Amino acid sequence: MSGTGPLDGIEVLEFDAIGPVPFCAMMLADHGARITRVTRPGGQPGGIDAGDADMMLRGRAREVPLDLKSSGGRAAALELVAGADILLEGFRPGVMERLGLDPAACAARNRAIVYCRLTGYGQDGPLATHPGHDINYIAQSGALHAMGRRDAPPPPPLSLVGDFGGGGMMAAFAVLAALLAARTSGRGAVIDAAMADGAALLMALSYGLRNAGIGSAAREANLLDGAAPFYRCYATRDEKFIAAGALEPKFYAAMRRALGLDAQIFDAQMDRERWPEMAARIARIVAARDMAAWRPAIADPDACLSEVLDMDAAARGGHLRARGMLGLSRRGIELGRAPRIDPLPGMPGD
Repeated sequence: MSGTGPLDGIEVLEFDAIGPVPFCAMMLADHGARITRVTRPGGQPGGIDAGDADMMLRGRAREVPLDLKSSGGRAAALELVAGADILLEGFRPGVMERLGLDPAACAARNRAIVYCRLTGYGQDGPLATHPGHDINYIAQSGALHAMGRRDAPPPPPLSLVGDFGGGGMMAAFAVLAALLAARTSGRGAVIDAAMADGAALLMALSYGLRNAGIGSAAREANLLDGAAPFYRCYATRDEKFIAAGALEPKFYAAMRRALGLDAQIFDAQMDRERWPEMAARIARIVAARDMAAWRPAIADPDACLSEVLDMDAAARGGHLRARGMLGLSRRGIELGRAPRIDPLPGMPGD
């Protein structure tokens, strides 16, 4: 809900798009910003628009349908620009220029506006004007190649890495950083937020390990990519999954106790030559029981073993339901706001 958080009073002008732009706007709205969404005649093409079921469209203060190809639509859009603090657009490079709504035109109406251009490949470079989607953008960053089994093509990681992690969340950070500067200087900024750039930035740990000589460019060959037998998922007999994340020796020892990994082969946790055999043995052990039989064993928090919940199960119960982040209603799965932002305790007026 807009107007009820630390961003109360900030006006955001969102040009209708899919994926990272509405996600960025949702994050801003969740923390109090007032969002005006400019929609296109006829809505999104190809049945992409989920309508009232689209969680990313929550919190909009108003929707203004405009034909931006008409002179009247352009004039109305510039009137909205004049009263905005932040502008979000996700068109390919050159589109806003052709519409007469480029940064220079908007700056002429509002010198302090923060103009965020959220695209796949950015405003320049050899692929800048190419169409694509999350999977294409992260393919350029090294992130997609690093995921999955070594003997299979990389799997699409939903849209989490490019659209939302590398796109919408990076843009939300950038617009607020630029807004802080604009409030001091009186001069706005143009943000070139590329999903390919953001996905590459999310690879900072992996690139650092690679530079240090302790990471490989190959799939399923590193500590965090499924090669390590203590950091991967295993299938139970009833085709459910247990996630193991026992990195540190203390937690690895607890994982061994929980799963009954008594064989000597498990003594050398970091012996990479033995990882494949260790993983195969653990897979056979876990596959011998149903999930219900494993739950008491994995209840030890130090074992760092977790039942892999599907979306419905995560909303029905468990940690995130207890925190109010996930829940169920007549409309289906409900999604809370994150991160939480609360006043410091003990302030005047408490």
